[in-house]
Amino acid sequence: MDHILPGIVVHELATPRYTAQVLERPSADADAPRATVLFVHGNVSSSLFWQPTMLALPADVRALAVDLRGFGGSEVRPVDATRGLGDYAEDVASVVEALGLDEVHLVGWSMGGGVVMQALIEHALPVASVTLVNPVSPYGFGATDAAGRLLTPDAAGSGGGGANPDFIARLRDGDRTADAPSSPRSVYLGTYVTPGFASEHDDRWVESMLTTAIGEDNYPGDATPSENWPGFAPGTRGVLNTMAPTSFDVSGIVDLDAKPPILWIRGANDVIVSDTSLFDLNHLGALGVIPGWPGEDVAPAQPMVAQTRAVLDRYAERGGTYREAVFEASGHSPLIEEPERFVAELVAHVVGEGEAAA
Repeated sequence: MDHILPGIVVHELATPRYTAQVLERPSADADAPRATVLFVHGNVSSSLFWQPTMLALPADVRALAVDLRGFGGSEVRPVDATRGLGDYAEDVASVVEALGLDEVHLVGWSMGGGVVMQALIEHALPVASVTLVNPVSPYGFGATDAAGRLLTPDAAGSGGGGANPDFIARLRDGDRTADAPSSPRSVYLGTYVTPGFASEHDDRWVESMLTTAIGEDNYPGDATPSENWPGFAPGTRGVLNTMAPTSFDVSGIVDLDAKPPILWIRGANDVIVSDTSLFDLNHLGALGVIPGWPGEDVAPAQPMVAQTRAVLDRYAERGGTYREAVFEASGHSPLIEEPERFVAELVAHVVGEGEAAA
């Protein structure tokens, strides 16, 4: 429990799906909180990242953060990637039900944003609002054009085969150093946040990353060979394959009958979810990092941010509402890079208290 901040309570919650670890910052009025917020973390992280945000919310707000299967303190169970992020979405739905929540504000970061969007489509949850923080594109991660269409029939270059083997090994071995560019700490400092950012919690964030379960059923997942560059395609198991565009497409949020208001928060300096992502193999090919790139006509970079904006624009055209808040000093993690503004934006969205920062 060394990585749990004072004021946070840890729960082990049994659900029909899995045994979930859930963190809670209780409301001052336990019987009648003004709002309940459920935070969903991203890939190679856990609920630990949400603690400062939870503690900074108004005292009459109940704050909860769930660990997805194979992350944090939750049970390690296999991930069926043929469902997209469906295993995680159903897990979140089971947590909402087990907690008996009759209204909830969902906040999803990165992969967690995709989990939230898929949960909206597949489960009748009592959602009052949604906040997406640097979310994965509604069309998944890699191998699609601007309209979300597959660049190759097998989505070559996306999925479990794209993970760095040394990063996987260092995660598995619990490397806490910054001795190599592919160590978890170096990856955090170089890509989760804007380079040069540091916080008092950096050790806690690395510990969060190290809770990631490693293997073909979890992170990163399996892969299949492909005749298309760069020589592999998504498999059917594990985390990275859940976001492969052969299995994941949540652009259907535009067709929801009930459309909760959406706040889209993104860091301007994000190099993970970006129109020029350093984790998009097509972009790395264009940079010359991966040899043999077949060119812009065949393998263009995925315009992830533009795709998200296009889908949210359609969401608004069909009766929903959304607002985009760009954090100019942040990378992939505005929740920890600009925490005061992040909380202000979230509170304004959830309970309408105060004004969102300019």
